[in-house]
Amino acid sequence: MSLKEKISKEIIAAMKAKDKLRLDVLRYLKKLFIENDTSKKPIDEQDIVISHAKKIEDSLSMFPEGSDQYLRVEKEIAILKEYLPSPLNESEVREMIEKIIAGMDNANMGSIMKLISPQIKGRFNGKRATEIVKELLS
Repeated sequence: MSLKEKISKEIIAAMKAKDKLRLDVLRYLKKLFIENDTSKKPIDEQDIVISHAKKIEDSLSMFPEGSDQYLRVEKEIAILKEYLPSPLNESEVREMIEKIIAGMDNANMGSIMKLISPQIKGRFNGKRATEIVKELLS
């Protein structure tokens, strides 16, 4: 079952449960999937969820902590996390980077990031991965 099909089924479940916030989040994701299907360069469904979750997390800083909007955005993030790939911890990423470096003759920042980025996309912060690579190369 594709992610889009799963979300469509969960929209129905959210309607039956009268869970308005969950319904809103899932409907918006479905809208993004439909827009992607009709675009000239469609991307993977998982990438859509990752991108949307990142935007929602970034918007959290716009609201005062503890406000109604802040709490709503936190709940939206929790719902979106159900559809994201499992996160990686820093030691796992460090280990992956070390293996990549060990397998290269002339390791440099660009070539390492090119290999590690697809593996950690949506699962670990890319900026932090860059810092780890710099640290291991020095």
